[in-house]
Amino acid sequence: MSQTPHLVVAAADAPGRAGPLPRLDRLAYGGDYNPEQWPEHVWAEDVELMRTAGVNLVSVGIFSWALLEPAEGSFEFGWLDRLLDLMHEAGIAVDLATPTAVPPAWFRRRHPEARLVDRHGTTLGGGARQSFCPSSPAYGEASARITEQLARRYADHPALVLWHSHNEYGGVNALCYCDTSAAAFRDWLRDRYGELARLNDAWGTTFWGQRYGDWAEIEPPLAAPTAVNPAQQLDFLRFSSDTHLANFRRERDILHRLSPGVPVTTNFMLANCKTIDYWRWADEVDVVSNDHYLRAEEPDNHIELAMCADLTRAVASGRPWLLMEHSTSAVNWQPRNLAKRPGELRRNSLGHLARGAESVLFFQWRAARFGAEKFHSAMLPHGGTDTRVWREVVALGAELPRLEPLRGTRVLADVAMLWDWESWWGLELDWRPSVDLDYRERMAAYYERLWRDGLTVDFAHPERPLDDYRLVVVPSLYLTTPAAAENLRRYVAGGGTLLVSYFSGIVDGNDAIHPGGFPGALRDLLGLTVEEFLPLRAGETVRLGPATADLPGSSVGSTPPVGSESLVGDVWAEVVSPRGAEPVLSYSDGPAAGRPAVTRHTLGAGHAWYVSTRLDAAGLAPVLGAAYRDAGLVPPDGAADGVELVRRAGADGSRFLIALNHTDREVELPATGVDLVHGTRHDGVVRLPAGDVRVLRT
Repeated sequence: MSQTPHLVVAAADAPGRAGPLPRLDRLAYGGDYNPEQWPEHVWAEDVELMRTAGVNLVSVGIFSWALLEPAEGSFEFGWLDRLLDLMHEAGIAVDLATPTAVPPAWFRRRHPEARLVDRHGTTLGGGARQSFCPSSPAYGEASARITEQLARRYADHPALVLWHSHNEYGGVNALCYCDTSAAAFRDWLRDRYGELARLNDAWGTTFWGQRYGDWAEIEPPLAAPTAVNPAQQLDFLRFSSDTHLANFRRERDILHRLSPGVPVTTNFMLANCKTIDYWRWADEVDVVSNDHYLRAEEPDNHIELAMCADLTRAVASGRPWLLMEHSTSAVNWQPRNLAKRPGELRRNSLGHLARGAESVLFFQWRAARFGAEKFHSAMLPHGGTDTRVWREVVALGAELPRLEPLRGTRVLADVAMLWDWESWWGLELDWRPSVDLDYRERMAAYYERLWRDGLTVDFAHPERPLDDYRLVVVPSLYLTTPAAAENLRRYVAGGGTLLVSYFSGIVDGNDAIHPGGFPGALRDLLGLTVEEFLPLRAGETVRLGPATADLPGSSVGSTPPVGSESLVGDVWAEVVSPRGAEPVLSYSDGPAAGRPAVTRHTLGAGHAWYVSTRLDAAGLAPVLGAAYRDAGLVPPDGAADGVELVRRAGADGSRFLIALNHTDREVELPATGVDLVHGTRHDGVVRLPAGDVRVLRT
């Protein structure tokens, strides 16, 4: 196994590569610009203020379809011509969007069949955005027409550096249950299964007499008197994600054909969008971009930011990516929209940059006076230039050019975590053993533990190679394909250390139980069986302590010590029977008292750990600590809790350390290097003030 932090460097990432935006030779700074919301005399003021702030990239046209095509087939581009010329004259590059997230009112009137229908059969109104059926042929034709008009007109415009297809695909219209979607779903199923007999077998339609004798009998999983076939629901989620992808591909292919050489992206919402399988989208975009907004009320929400940034980098295959949207301060759509504290704007921005972003872009440039997002923060607030937010925006714009040495470097990661959207879908369908099974919660808990231990994470798909990592963590993998199970077995047998959490390996891709008992596809790998799931009552807890006397089937080995302190789990317990695994911790009380709670199994040259209850991030510390020792991982010394450290490396041998202090006190770090922002050299110790960031060339 590799004994150094993992570094992904694609062939195209050699020294001298142009980066994610070949026509922009520096870190991008700016955000969404909606000049159509303002009189044209304001545009000149905006340009001057953008130059003051250091803005070099704006995204335009995202919601402008009704202005660009005010009547079907009638186009008005004069205002956009003037805007792009103005941007170019000011030296500001443009990310030009296709405005297809909001079809005009004339489209809804002419094509009522294209309106969005929810699971209860209710047709939804059009006074918002993305209120259309993604399977609509009329929408496909209209969106292709406006995309082609834009591409023909602006392909050679000197301000253009990036095409921005649509906006947040599947954000609010992820699923549509109209008759058009039903017909498209049946076509998708024909392509997937070929024959009805195969579909009936895959869906297990002998249960509840659901067998289909004609394709026309199949419906989307509409609201029903009780739980709908989970295999049918899974396939509908796959179909819906693929439908949005087909819409993106249509626009992308037009843009590639008419505007060659200009990359095409669309803004993802990675860790916070359940309904889109972004692994399937990863290779379809020319550059991965992501929108991220802090969960304002969550304590330590900077850890969630880091997780989302790491996941974005993973979907980008380790290459640089674009932070397309985040906020300068409060958003407008959370229950309580907390303002960011002084310095948090900068710290959030550099946190994304540390983990692979090569842009810092916001929604939006100028705060809107009207509409649904008028209380959303902006680079230029309602209060204008005499505001704290504006001063921080200007300061960050002045700082970013000094961080140019980070461009083209790669994040060094220590650990891999598996992430799978299809498993997320399957886990949270109807009638699971407990309503407390929560995919996102488990991912966040394990990620938080790794973050607090100073380890950087690469996310990975369960079926992709893992050999470069000494430790792989699987917080939740309910849906486990045979290919994924074999991938994990091969990884452990080859010398890797694997840690798997409860209710993983249970079903195949059709939500059918793997034969032979739980944990199904992972049973032999983990060296155990689970005789029975023991979900806990709301608020009930179980205590874990040192392993009790050997049980039949368990092995005795030299397991790294986990510690003698009592750990507390909740939500879940299991009756675990070792089949070669060694008990490490046992349940001290509760329904599984005396049974193993945490086990370790030797397989080939590696080890597979299993955790059968829900431990919070603090409770995971001794368990993961033992797995670290198994894997030969040594978390970095010297960083206080709440201080984030990310290491980056260049193909030329350069090395960088980004340190972010999320605490309210000054800390000292053991490090040597030159501060890129201030030019200061630090020998052995770096003083990092409360809330501050240091970027060192080490």
